This record gives sequence, C-alpha cells and structure tokens, in this order.
Amino acid sequence: MTDLFQRVVNHLTHIYAELSSEAIEAVARQLLEEMRLPPEASQSARQPGHWSERDSYLICYADNVLPDADTPAPHTPLQALRSFLDTHLRGAITGVHILPFFPWSSDDGFAVKEYTEVDAAVGSWQDIEDIAAHFRLMADLVINHCSSEHPWFRNFVAGTDPGADYFFCASPELDLSEVIRPRTSDLLRPTETADGLKHVWCTFGHDQVDFDFSNPKVLVEFVRIVRLYLDRKVSVFRLDAVAFIWKEIGTVCLNLEQTHEIVRLLRALIENANPDAIIITETNIPKRENLSYFGNANEAHSIYNFSLPPLLLFTLLNGNCRHLKNWLMSMPPAQMGTFYFNFIASHDGIGLRPAEGLLSDEEIHDLITATERAGGLVSWRATSSLTRRPYELNISLWDALSFTIANSHLGPDQWHLQRFICAHAILLALEGIPALYFHSLVGSGNDLERVARTQHNRHINRRRWPQHALNTALADPDSHHSQVLQQLKHLLQIRQGQPAFHPNATQFTLHLGDAVFAFWRQSLQREQSIFALNNVSDTEQTISLSDINLIDTDDWRDLISDTPITLNQSQLTLAPYQSVWLSNR
Repeated sequence: MTDLFQRVVNHLTHIYAELSSEAIEAVARQLLEEMRLPPEASQSARQPGHWSERDSYLICYADNVLPDADTPAPHTPLQALRSFLDTHLRGAITGVHILPFFPWSSDDGFAVKEYTEVDAAVGSWQDIEDIAAHFRLMADLVINHCSSEHPWFRNFVAGTDPGADYFFCASPELDLSEVIRPRTSDLLRPTETADGLKHVWCTFGHDQVDFDFSNPKVLVEFVRIVRLYLDRKVSVFRLDAVAFIWKEIGTVCLNLEQTHEIVRLLRALIENANPDAIIITETNIPKRENLSYFGNANEAHSIYNFSLPPLLLFTLLNGNCRHLKNWLMSMPPAQMGTFYFNFIASHDGIGLRPAEGLLSDEEIHDLITATERAGGLVSWRATSSLTRRPYELNISLWDALSFTIANSHLGPDQWHLQRFICAHAILLALEGIPALYFHSLVGSGNDLERVARTQHNRHINRRRWPQHALNTALADPDSHHSQVLQQLKHLLQIRQGQPAFHPNATQFTLHLGDAVFAFWRQSLQREQSIFALNNVSDTEQTISLSDINLIDTDDWRDLISDTPITLNQSQLTLAPYQSVWLSNR
C-alpha cells in the first residue's frame, strides 16, 4: 500500500469499525478515484501554512448587492458583488467567503437543493470563478444536512437510489434527551416513505434533513462534491455544522470521535489534491470543544474563534476588558500549520454558547437586555434537559455597539463610530486571520423590515443593498457607511505590511488595567514588535510607557496615526475607544 492509500484506509477503519478490511479498501479506492488521485500516489508532506499578515477575508452573501434593473451591467448579484470588490477592496483583502450560493429552499442557502449548481437567481459558475481569479475563494461544504427538496431526499421517500439510505432515522420511542442542538423544534420529522413511516433526524429544522454518515456512500458523495469545488477554483472549504454529522443514540450526538476522523480524512484527500487548499471548521461550541478540531495539526487548518464576538461585545459595552483578557491568556497559540479564524460579526447571530464558562448568567442577561434595547432579538436552543437557553444575539454589529450598558436607556452616544472602529482594530491585531462581515464593513444597521416580513431573526443582519443605494451611501463622505469603510480599509492596509501581525506570530497579553485591552505581537523572525493598546472605555486613559518596556534603542511609531513616540515622554494618553499600534519599524 502507498502512504496515502494507507492513510485513507486508517481513517476509514476508525470511522467504519464494523466493515471488513476488504470493504474498507474498496471505499478507499473509490475516494481516491473521485478525487482523481492515483492509487499509487504518495502522501504529500504536511504543509507549513500558506498564509501571512497580508491575509484577511470578507464574509458575504452572493446577493448582498442587488444589481440595478435599469442598467445594462452588472446583470447578476454575483457580478454586482464583484464590482463592489473591485471598486472598494482590491488591495485591502485577499479572500472572500461567499455564503452558500447554491439552489436552496430555506435558511438563506443552508438548506441546499443541489450541491453542483449555482443558484440562477445570483449568477453562474463563471461569476464564481471570475471572483476566484482575484480573491482566494472560500465556499461552504454544507455537510450535515440538505434540503428536504433535494433529489436525494425525494429518492429516500420513494425508496430509490441514490438517496434511499442516505438519511439518519430514529424511533421517537428512544430516549433522545441527551442530544444537544441549537434549535427548539422537534428533532424528528415524521415522513411517509415507500417503506412506511420513518422519523428523519433534523438537527436544525424539518426542511434540513440530516445525512447518515454511517453509510460510506454518503461520504463518497461529498468527496465527489469537494472535487467539483476544487475544479471551480474553491481553495478554502468551510465545513458547516460539521460537529453534528455523526450520531449515536444515547450520546449528545456532538463532537463524536468519528466526526473528527472524517475531518482528518477530508484533509488528507484535499491537501493531496491541492496542497494550497485549506479546511476551516464551523463549530459554534464552547472553547475547549472548538479547539479540539485542530487535532494534532492534522485536522482543520483553521477554526472559527467563536468566543471572541460575545466577549468583545461585552467588553466594549461595559468598558472593562477583564473577561476578554483572561480568555486571551488562556488561548493556546495555534501550532504552525494552523491558525485561528477571527471574526466579530457574521451572517449568523453573536453566539452565546462560546461564552459559557467565560461570562456569568447575569452578564449574559446584561448582553441580552442591551441587545433588545438596541432593537435586536434573541434566539434560543434546546438543551439536554429539555429546557431552553439563549443561543445567539440577532443584531447588526453597528447597532449592537451604539451605546454602553450603563447608558443604554439614552440611545446611541457620541462614541458610536469610535467604539465600532476600536472593535475592528482589536480584531485585526489578534493572532490569526481576520474576517470582516459585509454589513460591518459598510456599517449596515438592523433590517427590522425584513425580519417583520420573514419572521426570521437572523434576517436582521442580512440586508440586501440595492447597488445604487449602496454606491450613494459610500460616496457620501459624511455618511457613517463611508466613514466605516474608509477607516476599516485604512486599518486593513496598514496590517498587511506588518510581519508582527503574521497569523502565527507571538502574542502575549499585557496588564494595563481593566479599561485598556493590550497585547504584544512579535514577528516570526523577531525583527518587529507591535504593542496593540486599546482603550475600551468612554473615558480617557493614561498609560505609563514604562509599563510596556519599549526598547530604547528602537524608534517607535503609532502605525494607525503615523505618529512617532519619543521615549522621553513618560506617558501615553488614549482618547475614548482609541487604538494604537506601537511598532519599532
């Protein structure tokens, strides 16, 4: 056996322990064939990491920008998105995560009706490849479930292939009280099939039917999909809801060992097909469980840093960084060959599960109260004890940061913009690669009209901008939309030239009081140091330079304001929500 073939066999043996060695080897050969890897292929050497301080991502929907009906071009939302990218973000970001752009029936794309096509309402594969020609493209592998309108599920109902045995079913008489999931809907969907009544497992809702990965044919289907996406220039794979894909009755059905083994197997196949490709796991769960998806640097290349959004929001609304600082000190550095994927807003809400154990119930209640006062909403989840707990805050980041908790009864305050920019200055300086959500980048507020129309909480932060309206807002220098975009682009462009902001560069937490969130970054070659100092309060803060030990043989400068720092000055004063990046080069 070749190294790669043996590696695939080893993974399959751990996943499908009940299969014979002959059956395991047959599945391994089929997987290699689907990925167009020859059976005699040698295993590629593990890649050290194809990323740098230049990298940052935009998270967006294919239809975040709607083309104007009365203009000849662009014709599709994807073409309008490309126009936005070319006009505003060339040279500022390197990657684009386009959320599911396939035909879908619900959940804004995450109930996929067909994995191999682009939704005609947003564009074509050519539109996707045109964007991939200029930006590294991340796409979702919606791996846990598909739409109930997918042909596989229709075949399941009819009892025909492919699909007849692709979906996980369970008896409603079983004790499923230990199952953890992010919804309060009924877990099982009664479905009349050609073989009688079956109860299909639905982690997220009855239009999103869960696959049965204990059937190797399901794994083969997804490897075939991965190969197609590679051919279409996708180089970053976001494994959506991957923590739920393996089910065992009597367990929580979350983060089971077979799930981790499947991620390792996908990495083995993907990195041998394209050594530059990256796997990112989307696991909105507490920190320790989330970190486990790094494996031993042999699983996901990257994990979403899910604890950052709720902790940073709490910090800026309270003017106190104690919890954020304690969390940062407890985070292990990512091993070489892996990195943290940092974000503070996305198409989903601000998850509260990753704040469990980091914020008290009272502090989470304070966040909920502040969210609701800012026009936001709260979504809930079922727990193993059949009770419900808050799952996420649904609100635009712009509105979420409009005031402090202490003054929430007064409405948006004078520090709204500065607080918002401070949040992103912290995001961009932390160890890892930053990702900015489209609606944060342009300062979109709550879309309450769409929520009222659809009754879907997450639509509050999924505005669809008419192209003309967006262009008008961004062209007005007095609009906060324009100010947000220009200031964030300024920070992104500064970041790109700093070796100390390499995703794997050294990071140490500094202790400068509860109102100043501070940390030190040092480049891999140790030639550059950056002290990131952030006033997270609405009052001026004074820092003694002796507390951060600036080397007196170096020349220091704040990169953000392009202001030199002289060592004969003993103090540095930070205005409310001001951030400085003190660099020695």
